[in-house]
Amino acid sequence: MNLPGDVWFTPEHFWVKKENDRYLCGITDHAQQELGEVVFVEMPRPGVTVKKSERIGDVESIKTISNLYAPLSGQIVEVNTLLEKKPELINQSPYEKGWILRMQASDESELSGLLDTAGYQEFISHGE
Repeated sequence: MNLPGDVWFTPEHFWVKKENDRYLCGITDHAQQELGEVVFVEMPRPGVTVKKSERIGDVESIKTISNLYAPLSGQIVEVNTLLEKKPELINQSPYEKGWILRMQASDESELSGLLDTAGYQEFISHGE
């Protein structure tokens, strides 16, 4: 399982990576493995303002549908439109080509509530 050291994680299996003044986000390698083959992604619209932990979309696999929750409060500034035609990018490259959204955080103090790599590893090893 791939767990990069330069991202934060949510208990809902979303990863967050700071890029200048924005945050790149997607589902973790662990989550995509649990889901199996991803066949559809419902993403929020750019320009929408969300609150941390608010439902913002779904990932559908051949096994199940899983809700997506905002990792931080703020505004969605971009979504990965490649996922509309190639949702399998989430399985193939969850931290690179399979990213889901970019957002502008409205309260960066919320980052303190996220898990670092070691914390997320411990979280998933204890069966969530």
